[in-house]
Amino acid sequence: MIETGQSGNYMDLLPSQTTTQVSRLEFLARGMVEGFITGRHRSPHKGFSVEFAEHRQYAPGDNLRDLDWRVYGKSDRFYIKQYVEETNLRATILVDSSGSMAYTGDMATELDGKKLSKFAYAQLLAAALSYILIKQQDAVGLVTFDTGMRRYIPARSRAGQLRQVMNELNETKPGGETGLSSIFHNIADRIHRRGVVVIISDLFDNTDALIKALHHFHYRRHEVLVFHIMAEEELTFPFKGSTRFHSLEQADVKLQIDPQSLRSEYLEKVQSFVSAIEMACSQIRADYVPVTTKTPFQEALSDCLSRRRGSR
Repeated sequence: MIETGQSGNYMDLLPSQTTTQVSRLEFLARGMVEGFITGRHRSPHKGFSVEFAEHRQYAPGDNLRDLDWRVYGKSDRFYIKQYVEETNLRATILVDSSGSMAYTGDMATELDGKKLSKFAYAQLLAAALSYILIKQQDAVGLVTFDTGMRRYIPARSRAGQLRQVMNELNETKPGGETGLSSIFHNIADRIHRRGVVVIISDLFDNTDALIKALHHFHYRRHEVLVFHIMAEEELTFPFKGSTRFHSLEQADVKLQIDPQSLRSEYLEKVQSFVSAIEMACSQIRADYVPVTTKTPFQEALSDCLSRRRGSR
């Protein structure tokens, strides 16, 4: 857990320098979203905004100001100009709070002189994204989970939402076994309005079950963004000599092994795991963002949002 300052201000989760940096960033939906207020995101509903979509034939009761007189002059028929409405988005951020997220590698980036665990890194990403979305007048929600769902805060853009999300992030500690797939299915059924689902996790679960759960979000027509967080050591397995490993999710599981003898097989399995997740994300047109805790989180977030803006 990231400690708050003496003031107890919920924004203490994000250092002031970081807040200044992320305040210049913008989160844009790549696809269609549904919302209530005019904003920067494309809606599936036809409205009367700034971007022309199509014509439709005039019907009694339509506003005469929306008639396209140029088309009338060419066809002698009345047509209404329709535009793509822009709207706010609803984003739900899923933060993995299972025991495996507590891992802190020696190569991890630091904040205030302390190396960040995968969970602390996830906290910062979620906090920064929440700040950006609320600043844009978009709606943000939060789910924290391990074996089961710990807390579900529905997406809202009302006053006080950022405080609620930040406080929940700050009070959550990693622990418990991983239960990604069942949680994802649960959340997919709970979010009724089309929006963006942001997953921040190391994704340690049964791969086949996890992929099916990701497809469930796609079936519900949500846009999915996956931050796949791993420590550098989990990707490179640099350990040497006889080493004792213990599970962060099952306290009684400990192994004394020679890393050299397992390194090749381990790296092959990790690569297979990462490739399977990346391919699954590609199939549902989800943004897959592999991140190691060695990279400063501001850099990872900025790069991700810049790519989204360019591919919109």
